[in-house]
Amino acid sequence: MSLRVHKYGGTSVADIQRIANVAGRVQKAHDGGDQVVVVLSAMAGVTDRLIALANQASKTPDKRELDVLLATGEQTTAALLAMMLKARGYKAKSFLGFQAGIHTDHMSGKARILDIDSKRLKKALDEGNIVVVAGFQGADNDGDITTLGRGGSDTSAVAIAAALKADVCEIYTDVDGVYTTDPRICADARKIDRISYEEMLEMAILGAKVLQIRSVEFAKKYNVPVHVRSSFNEEEGTMVINETADMESAVVSGVTCDMNEARITLKKVPDQPGISAKIFGALAKAEIMVDMIIQNTRSGGQTDLTFTVTKDDFERALEISEMVAEEVAAEEIKTATDIAKVSVIGLGMKSHSGVAAVMFEALASENINIRLISTSEIRISCVILAKYAELAVRTLHAAFGLEKPRE
Repeated sequence: MSLRVHKYGGTSVADIQRIANVAGRVQKAHDGGDQVVVVLSAMAGVTDRLIALANQASKTPDKRELDVLLATGEQTTAALLAMMLKARGYKAKSFLGFQAGIHTDHMSGKARILDIDSKRLKKALDEGNIVVVAGFQGADNDGDITTLGRGGSDTSAVAIAAALKADVCEIYTDVDGVYTTDPRICADARKIDRISYEEMLEMAILGAKVLQIRSVEFAKKYNVPVHVRSSFNEEEGTMVINETADMESAVVSGVTCDMNEARITLKKVPDQPGISAKIFGALAKAEIMVDMIIQNTRSGGQTDLTFTVTKDDFERALEISEMVAEEVAAEEIKTATDIAKVSVIGLGMKSHSGVAAVMFEALASENINIRLISTSEIRISCVILAKYAELAVRTLHAAFGLEKPRE
């Protein structure tokens, strides 16, 4: 007997018929002798509708009350699935986040899980129940409901799997695995059978929306095998696991594209110790995540400082940059929002040279100019004009031989 955690996303529980399909899949696992914990998202579109209602109630909805409101989406699907399973003769019990022992910090809207007291879940499993948990939520030390941010149900599922020492966490979604790139951009994209936590984390950070970033971090930290698969068929998906020796045989595993990038450049900043700390300290205080940072030294004791942020944070980041620019006597600020970041990711980069050369030559062959470059041990990213993003993805996908094998 194994312990399996199933997680179903919004499209998988979009209506009562799809919830019935989920019930059938859960029943099959239970009938096969497995203990099953099911973590659910809200029905597709429900969270957006609740946010719209909140904005009608208040121009600036209170964050605590917004968490209380948004948590009802997952509460609905958890209760409906438990009702359905009970009506079919199965023992089932639903839990909200706080009932499942999910303890978080106080950060409304993007809380982080601190620990999980899994005693109630274990007791319900030992009593023969199919356990159904509302994802995306927990409670802080004051007992207030908190939510984990977009995609937070993935994090809930992997964290619960880690706490229960589950054999596998199966993430059921509307795609049938992790692909070498977005199949909507490149028709030749190939499903990956196995991918390392490190590669999956880079892909999630760099724009692939298959798994939420923090869920991959949890899986890596606690060594939870994650199986990404479709809720609409029985095919095997992609296993996200620890690195194995044969994974390095593929130099590049995937290509990603992130259209949610904006660039800010402070021109002619004094080239002195502490200037960068002033700029990025102010951004950090405002909880703005900075991605790429490039510094170009000029003559005459000046430098240009360029960095990228998400488009969501752009206006606030620009406002802060303008204040700091005045303080440090920068001569000018330039911005760009018509940019995209394309990246190639692969464990094989650790042991193979020439990846950057292939990437740059491929982009140059299509006359795509590179604006910024950043690297890690297993990733190279280039900022380009957004209008070339899809062409760049297809070009790089072909350059690294990631297409489906010809039949």
